Amino acid sequence: MAARQLDEKTVTGLVAEAAAAPSMHNAQPWRFRYLTGDRALLLRADPERAMPRSDPDDRALHIGCGAALFNLRVAAAHAHLCPVVRLLPEPQDPLLLAAVELADEAGRPRDDDLARLHPAIRERRTSRHPFAEKDLPENVRATLQGAAEREGAVLFFPGPWHAETVLDLIRDAESRDALDPETSEDLVRWTRLGPEADTAVDGVPEYAFGPRRRDGKAPVRDFAGRRRVADRGTSTFEHSPHLALLSTAGDGPAEWLRAGQALERVLLEATLADLATSLTSHALEDRALRLLTRDPASGTGQVHMVLRLGYGPRGPATPRRPVRDVLEIV
Repeated sequence: MAARQLDEKTVTGLVAEAAAAPSMHNAQPWRFRYLTGDRALLLRADPERAMPRSDPDDRALHIGCGAALFNLRVAAAHAHLCPVVRLLPEPQDPLLLAAVELADEAGRPRDDDLARLHPAIRERRTSRHPFAEKDLPENVRATLQGAAEREGAVLFFPGPWHAETVLDLIRDAESRDALDPETSEDLVRWTRLGPEADTAVDGVPEYAFGPRRRDGKAPVRDFAGRRRVADRGTSTFEHSPHLALLSTAGDGPAEWLRAGQALERVLLEATLADLATSLTSHALEDRALRLLTRDPASGTGQVHMVLRLGYGPRGPATPRRPVRDVLEIV
């Protein structure tokens, strides 16, 4: 029996939900191509949205695309489809990151655990606001660690000494930026100030910057830098922020894509657990600093993201490119 064709509305909806994923500076570095005859969505990197200063190896680009791939898997499961994923299917085409066959459920078990995460796709936010000084329940930590493990990654909650080391490395990265203005070129390119913030379809608009940190140790990147932002106040952030480090065993394109999928699975689980989240890769943009963030006990693994978790406002939704700009149907 021939598989039914997917209509354009279904494909468009899947891509819209995939594109709700987080990415470095909200650059949204992905493109999709739907092959009607094969019922397959191809995920491609968009090199025009790469960040040569901050991400010269395209590691963060792959992580963002991996997060979009995970959202696509969730959206497909919710639509009663079975996504069959191949990572890096054509080695001679490094911009082709994944091929996803959208098979019918008939004869295949539905992944209910993926479908369960669907409501969180649109609820997930990056919050650059203070969180409460409140512990995370152990069962919530275990759920988040299990989410990372299911995608082939490790989520590690550092102890006080290790967490302080990570915070020091982030502050070191901030100091390096201050001494070398060229390192901020990517950040300036992808921030949206003034009237531009109201019409932006990508980047980080000023309404999502959050307040300036007056006190506290939470690792929240200041996207304004030395630029003035009207009506932006200051606030005290957590003195003991809850950090988690996401890592994989290896450090190459396939591992980066797995890390992105694990990251998004963790973020969606956190959203369902009513946690606010923010991300920082500031200290991870420099390989020398990145190696120092690893678990000091084992000294293994490659850390790809520092997550900040807690209870507080989730922050506003950031803009997204229209689906017609990122999807081609052939």
